Amino acid sequence: MSKRDYYEVLGVPRTASEDEVKKAYKKLAKKYHPDLNPDSRTAEEKFKEINEAYEVLSDTEKRSRYDQFGHAGANGGGFDFGGFGGGADFGGFGDIFDMFFGGGFSGGGAGQRPAAQRGADLRLDLSISFEEAAFGVEKDVEIPRMESCEVCGGSGAEPGTRPQTCPLCGGSGKVKSAQSTPFGQFQTVKTCHRCHGAGTIIEKVCKHCGGSGRVKKQRKIHVKIPAGVDSGSRLRISNEGEAGTLGGPPGDLYVYLTVRSHQVFKRENDDVICEFPISFVQAALGCEVEVPTLDGKIKLTVPEGTQTGTSFRMRGRGITKLRGYGRGDQHVKVRVVTPTNLTEEQKKMLQDFGSHFSGDQQSDKGKGFFNKVKDAFMG
Repeated sequence: MSKRDYYEVLGVPRTASEDEVKKAYKKLAKKYHPDLNPDSRTAEEKFKEINEAYEVLSDTEKRSRYDQFGHAGANGGGFDFGGFGGGADFGGFGDIFDMFFGGGFSGGGAGQRPAAQRGADLRLDLSISFEEAAFGVEKDVEIPRMESCEVCGGSGAEPGTRPQTCPLCGGSGKVKSAQSTPFGQFQTVKTCHRCHGAGTIIEKVCKHCGGSGRVKKQRKIHVKIPAGVDSGSRLRISNEGEAGTLGGPPGDLYVYLTVRSHQVFKRENDDVICEFPISFVQAALGCEVEVPTLDGKIKLTVPEGTQTGTSFRMRGRGITKLRGYGRGDQHVKVRVVTPTNLTEEQKKMLQDFGSHFSGDQQSDKGKGFFNKVKDAFMG
């Protein structure tokens, strides 16, 4: 099955800005996250597809290649030939240039050794809690990766020996052959069949790595997650990807974060939103309540006559600002709860109160509503 268009996956136009792409990703990632859909295979596949699309469209260089060449360009294909930043072999295309122009295009002249290759980048999807995102956290994670063989030091040769220069290609990894034609003599350059382009041959192969110079290992990595991150945030850890070949540098590790939802709090940028229930009497008479915050329970004064839906701001009790100083605020939205399962005595008290209030204009015009509440419930 062919892959869907990445813009279609995220539901954004091709002209979408970076912020629009990120916003669309965050919305879909929360909807299809495996933690919220534990028994849904479809949601898991959707989540993988969404992450793949975001990885490309959030990277300026990858997005540019994708816009030009589609999925092949995003995956390093298209026209990303070896010698111009990629790792592909020109193969017959290079041979044709050598045949007609006397070599030099493939970079495989005698005595020129194959270039070292950088190791592959790795990706880790990491789920963290709401509090960990707010304040930052350090975690030890384990990742499988290819590492340089400790036994042979990455050479691929048995300890005490070392790879020898290929006698057929002289270490270049390429062999030239001349061909006479009616138009003159032409040269072709091909990958050396004896060393397979490595430039060296190993007489005694390292038993630990089988001659590859690399082995698969589970490696524990210490990850420092800064305060203020959100779903879709990406951390780059240099040199923690897979080991390179022929002495090349290792790749990088990219950590993609997903923040789990919270039972009490919701996030809006750097602010925290929560809903807090109070009784009818507390709303009418005013009260002091302890509300939950990221820093623990804190007292909040609710003035008398507070209506349901009223929001109170607690400054500096929100999320730590990722690229700035200080923290956002917490907004406490009050919800007045209507009592249920009243006793007969409680019902009678409310009926008496209602009767007392309905006669306000005749019997007690000078008395305010909240004073009457105090009289009815506090004596």
